[in-house]
Amino acid sequence: MRIEIRRAKPEEADTLTEIAHAAKRHWKYPESWIQQWQTDLTISGEFIRTHEVFAATIDGAVVGCCALVVTNSLTEIEHMWIRPEQMGGGVGRALFEYVRARALERGANVIELSADPYAEGFYARMGAKRIGEVVADMDGQSRVLPRMRIEF
Repeated sequence: MRIEIRRAKPEEADTLTEIAHAAKRHWKYPESWIQQWQTDLTISGEFIRTHEVFAATIDGAVVGCCALVVTNSLTEIEHMWIRPEQMGGGVGRALFEYVRARALERGANVIELSADPYAEGFYARMGAKRIGEVVADMDGQSRVLPRMRIEF
């Protein structure tokens, strides 16, 4: 299995959005939450055009994605999604390492992200440290997202 990383294309927005939804459902979140996250889980063609969004492919099929979002003061990872059947197979690591290298090329020495609680262990294995928390309560249930930073 050979994982290839390339720039995502705006016409792949629906595929990337479908992967985001499938990845979130993998963690058995209530369907009502998935519906409330509809906007957050949508990766639009416009987002792909205006940010560095990368697609991971295996045999030409898109199996994951990740965006590097750079503002004046912050370099951030967003929309890191892997098809559930590919989780644990190296796709996330390949995407993460590619995006980290791209951030370095752009002159960054720090990347930040807000992680799904189920993904915190993955990011920790990639070298990220928890620097805080983002409150993200859902339907009256207390929920906290780890805020993480990778320094290199």
